[in-house]
Amino acid sequence: MYFYPYANVFIPYATRPAYKILINTAARTLTLYENGKVFKVYPIAIGKPSTPTPKGNFTIVNKAFNPGGPFGARWLGLSKPSYGIHGTNNPSSIGKAVSNGCVRLYNANIIELYNLVPIGTPVNII
Repeated sequence: MYFYPYANVFIPYATRPAYKILINTAARTLTLYENGKVFKVYPIAIGKPSTPTPKGNFTIVNKAFNPGGPFGARWLGLSKPSYGIHGTNNPSSIGKAVSNGCVRLYNANIIELYNLVPIGTPVNII
């Protein structure tokens, strides 16, 4: 069984929503797709020119609850080692190119995303 937080119910794994993430670095948005349809769009911060956010197809390989410091409230590690999607202790950075390559979200948004997407979720960064 899987707990689907927005319906506040448990549903069988076979009917669990399929999620995909598209990160558009030019638009500085993270779009979450549920079963092929746009579910939510979040504003993000990306890597600065000297340490750009990597482009390509990745997957979420690990998750961390309250990693602290600059990683904010949650961490979603990517299959590209040392890179991830995480919260921030500097919310004024959202919308800017200021990170060391990771993708930052407001803490409320990364908590929501963390609760929805499982390890193995595909992430496409363009």
